[in-house]
Amino acid sequence: MMLETWSVPALFGVLGLLVGSFLNVVIYRLPVMMQRAWKRDSVAYLREQGYELKEIPEPDEPRFNLMLPRSRCRQCGHAITALENIPIVSYLALRGRCRGCGTSIGIRYPLIELVTGLAFGYCGYRWGLGYTAAAWAGFCAVMIALVMIDWDTTLLPDDMTLPLLWAGLLMAWSGTIGTALSDALAGAMVGYISLWSVCVLFKLVTGKDGMGHGDFKLLAALGAWLGLGAILPIVLLSSILGAIIGLGLKFSKRLREGGYMPYGPFLGGAGIVVLVVGTNTINGWINALIGIY
Repeated sequence: MMLETWSVPALFGVLGLLVGSFLNVVIYRLPVMMQRAWKRDSVAYLREQGYELKEIPEPDEPRFNLMLPRSRCRQCGHAITALENIPIVSYLALRGRCRGCGTSIGIRYPLIELVTGLAFGYCGYRWGLGYTAAAWAGFCAVMIALVMIDWDTTLLPDDMTLPLLWAGLLMAWSGTIGTALSDALAGAMVGYISLWSVCVLFKLVTGKDGMGHGDFKLLAALGAWLGLGAILPIVLLSSILGAIIGLGLKFSKRLREGGYMPYGPFLGGAGIVVLVVGTNTINGWINALIGIY
């Protein structure tokens, strides 16, 4: 009986470890691919306008996408073999160092694999083997990638936020995720408009942009998946988390140049917390916190 109870979460957890390994590739490569595409588009546009420009320098690798070239050590170029790419196990076996040159491998790589594995395992445990667990596992995977990409680059790629938004509406329409379509539509609209309004008001008052437009799309996607009732808890929880971490970074003098932080990681993190514990629990936490002060 115990084996039957944990077989599905274990299966999802192992799948999550493998997906987490791929997410490490997405987190690093997708922003680079975007920057190269922007450069090509910019040069093409300027040429159309009659400007004489030098040729775009060819990248070091003949092709660069999510599949090619093979993953390599950034220090010595050692190609990562299949045995060196087993989630978490390879990191422990190599003692966190490149086999080719001994350079330390960042702990974030196995951590992302572990977090993704835990998220997938939770989905398997909560919803069992089926489309619902698979849908929510996919939601968690995209959210983890978006959180890390935004933290690293302050970018929230449309190639991820917009498909996530439409996927949420599709899953709601099909009845897969348990969110009613009307609730998903309202969540998406209110999620986008709420942050857009704050940004417009901030710019009118200060003359500066308060946040990137990707944050609007991310909250809209969260609303599509989690429903209208999740918007306020996500915004409040993400604001509290952002303030706490921001103060910690400020006092430790680890804030980036300009003293800013991306908001997307806190939105995404709050979204996953709401998925796990529910909106009522989050509201209870916030009310308790407000009561303290």
